[in-house]
Amino acid sequence: MHTQHTKPARGIRRVVNAFGYSVEGLKAGLTEPAFLEESLLASIMIPAAFWLGQGWVEVSLLISVVILVLVAELLNTGIEAAIDHISLERHPLAKRAKDVGSAAVMLALLLCGGVWLAALINRFA
Repeated sequence: MHTQHTKPARGIRRVVNAFGYSVEGLKAGLTEPAFLEESLLASIMIPAAFWLGQGWVEVSLLISVVILVLVAELLNTGIEAAIDHISLERHPLAKRAKDVGSAAVMLALLLCGGVWLAALINRFA
């Protein structure tokens, strides 16, 4: 957070700071059970994509949908943390925000499952 007396970082310093914030975000994500489980699956699925995929486009797609699940989960975690920071009281808009974040994860998982299923069928059928 910047105060009135500090200038925002620029150039390479801004890039280095942004990288550090991203690493902190990944560390925070790994404390969430869903993100940890999905990360463990990703550590298996990403190398498997090189075996399953037939050509660079298919490999890229298989890896991309796995990464998309992780991105959606991190965004969902961020939404939940922000809502909980604002208030722990039950509110229809807080529920809606959390439900929409959860739906984004579900859609990413469905897309990932569909792409991987199609690749498996293509490879073995």
